[in-house]
Amino acid sequence: MDQEKNKITRSEPLVEEIPSENASVGSDALAQESKTGDVKSPRVSDDRTRMTKELLTREFTLHRERLWRTVHTRMDSRLYGRVDPDDVLQEAYLDAMKRVKHFAEELTYSPFVWLRLIVGQTLINVHRRHVGAKKRDASIERSVNQGLRFQMSATSQAVAIQLAANHTSPSQAAMKSELVETLAGALDTMSDIDREILTLRHFEDLSNSEVAELLGIEQKAASIRYVRAVQRLKKCMEKEQLNWKE
Repeated sequence: MDQEKNKITRSEPLVEEIPSENASVGSDALAQESKTGDVKSPRVSDDRTRMTKELLTREFTLHRERLWRTVHTRMDSRLYGRVDPDDVLQEAYLDAMKRVKHFAEELTYSPFVWLRLIVGQTLINVHRRHVGAKKRDASIERSVNQGLRFQMSATSQAVAIQLAANHTSPSQAAMKSELVETLAGALDTMSDIDREILTLRHFEDLSNSEVAELLGIEQKAASIRYVRAVQRLKKCMEKEQLNWKE
């Protein structure tokens, strides 16, 4: 893989932003509406669906770059050159719009985390279509927690490739291969959830609170696990005379 493919870049938005007059619509308003509205009223239901769709569209546009990072980081290497991350995001957005009523009725997750879950499931569906996996693949659907039940887990190899890309050039192919092997070995010593937290924080740019919500753990636990994972990886990189890039 050349350096250009490894470089994370911003792409053009796929959806139009909601007009400013709708800026007051938010998840708090949806929650309040559910408490005061008549759930049997079609008008209330339609209004709630409309509000939710506007909210999710704004959130998707606002966090599009982070969602793109999710696809870029987790997409199977066999799909490089065959699947464009932008197409995966477009499919995820359309899928999210189909599930608007589910989000409006449950309000289990914050908007961004819910969209992140949708993107993860879409990526699994894309992988199945293009790679032809007919059975459940433990490397893809391995659950590190109920909060990531349908998510593609970050493998040691995938994370190592991302890290190595930041420290080698295309002309250093042999060095990169050795570095990936070394880093993957260090990552293998981590638990699935520690490696997952490292990926979410460092590559997907999630905050500690978002990671905790996504994984269904306490924020303090998420923070402790992240620090532990970084320290372990730093020691490995120092042996290779590399610096950890925040």
